[in-house]
Amino acid sequence: MAESKGKTAKSESFEATLWQTADKLRKNMDAAEYKHIVLGLIFLKYISDAFEVLHSKLEAGEGEYQGANPEDPNEYTAEKGFLCASHSPLEANCR
Repeated sequence: MAESKGKTAKSESFEATLWQTADKLRKNMDAAEYKHIVLGLIFLKYISDAFEVLHSKLEAGEGEYQGANPEDPNEYTAEKGFLCASHSPLEANCR
């Protein structure tokens, strides 16, 4: 039970941190401009999560993914997934 309280507190602090970060980013920016930034970030998060799910399935190689190569771009386009370039300069600079 203490573990679930710890996870809840941790997620609440994470959400509070995200909210504070968003406020700092927004500052005096008009909402019409800010929405373009936020919607772009939400989309990037979505494709990143979708990529991670498909990549883990391809790496596991079970079921219909048996023999699949996680490094082959065609594996991602065949599933109508997003291909995120790994080891890109953008990724290296974001960490």
